[in-house]
Amino acid sequence: MENEILELLENDSRISAERIAVILDKPIEDVKDCIKKMESEQIICGYNTIINWDKTQKEFVTALVEVRVTPQRDRGFDQIAKRIYNFNEVKSVYLMSGAYDLMVILEGKNIKEISHFISDKLSTLDSVLSTATHFVLKKYKDHGIILEKSKTGDERMIVSP
Repeated sequence: MENEILELLENDSRISAERIAVILDKPIEDVKDCIKKMESEQIICGYNTIINWDKTQKEFVTALVEVRVTPQRDRGFDQIAKRIYNFNEVKSVYLMSGAYDLMVILEGKNIKEISHFISDKLSTLDSVLSTATHFVLKKYKDHGIILEKSKTGDERMIVSP
């Protein structure tokens, strides 16, 4: 039942426990208890709304920063990741495979604010070896949601024999 509830909540965080109980054909108290348990175990870590900020007046910049670090003895990458994710500007931190170690997603008022954060706070951390910054120019799809649906029908090119 847990996975079914998680999938329903992931697709619509506003769905009520009552609606989940009806969909899963389970008693409502069982559903509420299961959700409460998953929240206390931090399986469910929060509930978010996906917003297309380009359609609002809010001005901000999102940057993806590739960070190479030196892992710490007996702590690996966890300690440096914790130091990084505690900054208010940081929205997400992921341990990655490949050419860099951490992907850090930042938000700031403008490019200058992001660059100051990287040069004054992020790059100066002891374990950080290097960074490479990429600025998001436009979001087309976020967390599985298409942000700007096509206004016309099928846009595929017609191919005939």
